Amino acid sequence: MEIAEHRQLMILGGGPAGFTAALYAARANLNPLLVTGMTLYGQASQTSCIENYPGFPEGVAGSDLGQLLEDQARRFGTEVIYDLVQCVQLDERPFKVCLGSGNYTADSLIISMGAGARKLGVPGEREFTGRGVSFCATCDGAFYKDKDIHMVGGGDSAIEESLYLSRFARSITVIHRRDTLRAGAILEKRAMENPKIHFMWDSAVKEMLGDDRLTELLVENVKTGDLLRVPTDGVFISIGHIPNTSVLEGQLKLTESGTIEIDRHMESSVKGVFAAGEIADPIYRQVVTSAGMGAAAAISATNYLATL
Repeated sequence: MEIAEHRQLMILGGGPAGFTAALYAARANLNPLLVTGMTLYGQASQTSCIENYPGFPEGVAGSDLGQLLEDQARRFGTEVIYDLVQCVQLDERPFKVCLGSGNYTADSLIISMGAGARKLGVPGEREFTGRGVSFCATCDGAFYKDKDIHMVGGGDSAIEESLYLSRFARSITVIHRRDTLRAGAILEKRAMENPKIHFMWDSAVKEMLGDDRLTELLVENVKTGDLLRVPTDGVFISIGHIPNTSVLEGQLKLTESGTIEIDRHMESSVKGVFAAGEIADPIYRQVVTSAGMGAAAAISATNYLATL
């Protein structure tokens, strides 16, 4: 593998964890190189309003928060590459990272590549993705003005996205496997009080149907087994995320939930490789905790590099 450059520290992933790590590393004069990945600013960028990040009493759009984090990290000397990590080699030192634009070596890595949307895995989902099936309300909501749509999921993200979609759609029906939501109390109250939002309890989508576009959902009542064909103009899926660890397969220890196993210093099973954010957090998965993990990972990486 032809090497383009060597760096003390590379940060893989440009969400809140990655850019916070970059800020701390840059202030430690490490001149970090951050690779954004395909989703600039991570999952946070797909949230129309983050209301629980400290310092923003009126809330802040995820993309705006991401831009502020990037501007701050750049101010102190972070270099940012808008590219995708194609491979990582951890079996020898320095570590190797290959991007579409070139290849690098690094003495230390902070991995903050986040997680991707979990799929239902039912017939028709893949075929109708982009043609009636979406995983991002802020990306696609405007296409469903005055439409009758469905949301699959019952957690915070699903309800946040349903509330956002109510700006556009005529109606949103939340399909949830249980008879109660998993979302926080404030979000649940807002959804219950929104006249556009309705609920299908104890239900699961078994198939997605249509011709050129999605037109129907086959929905099963998980208690009775009854099947119902439900007309729809579109469906949004928000049932969690899967850590983006595919380029690291077999090189690091993972937890049972698929996240990178880390110690209290954010260090992985490979010395000098640290992880932060949702790729290493199966529990909290909040913007603020991801940022905190990024700060801790950068401090630990700084200390590690000082020993070399």
